Amino acid sequence: MGLYDVHAHLTHPRMAADLPEVLIRARQAGLTTIISNGLNPADNDAVLALAASDAMVKPALGFYPVDAVLAEMRRAGVDYPREGDECEAEEGVSYLRQHVERAFAVGEIGLDGHWVPEPFWPAQEAVFRSLVELALQADKPIIIHTRKRELRTLEILEELGASRVCWHCFGSRVKLARRIAEHGHYLSIPANARRSESFTRMLQTLPRDRILLETDCPYLGPEPGVRNEPANTAATADYAAELWGETPAASARQLADNFAALFGCAP
Repeated sequence: MGLYDVHAHLTHPRMAADLPEVLIRARQAGLTTIISNGLNPADNDAVLALAASDAMVKPALGFYPVDAVLAEMRRAGVDYPREGDECEAEEGVSYLRQHVERAFAVGEIGLDGHWVPEPFWPAQEAVFRSLVELALQADKPIIIHTRKRELRTLEILEELGASRVCWHCFGSRVKLARRIAEHGHYLSIPANARRSESFTRMLQTLPRDRILLETDCPYLGPEPGVRNEPANTAATADYAAELWGETPAASARQLADNFAALFGCAP
């Protein structure tokens, strides 16, 4: 039985300087699996290369919801605070079609209404549908990013019949999180849970068999402004045990069972 991180960005530039040490610290903390999520074809290539070099790292190949319409947004003069690694929607979908069999999971994918203005939502939804259908055809679990479009994301997933789904860093109402869990999907709790009323409430009230662990590293660390890393999921597991009134071993066992149920293997 091991701990895990279902949503990390090990290929992020902020992780590059000491990535070998990051992986060592993760192992020392009890992690046996880190799912590194890709954002676009270039990032997916980097994720695959990293996974090939370390068996603890599993590749999630994705097309970030902003990236899915970013080229179109740029042409329309919409500002987005990131440069490089842009591609057309067709290129991103085609990449997943060609490489989905190499993926441990498909993600992160979804809908984003925070950075993406409403005129681009239909195009974003079309890409999302295509990626969900690819995941279903390949029988791969899906890792979701959604921001300010949570309900619409759920509607599309329900319509397409997607059941093997993890919602990463869910930021909407806990009531909707409960509905998602009752639908049979999973929600992953990041390492800032102890200082987040919302994530604490989710740990307290969601069915325990629908909870997973993540970091979203380098973001969402236990302390504000400090780079996050996968080893911090151990503290989240301990916090879950504290809230559940269970031993750390019992909490870790539940969380490992949840991972196995979604991904088809133990962490």
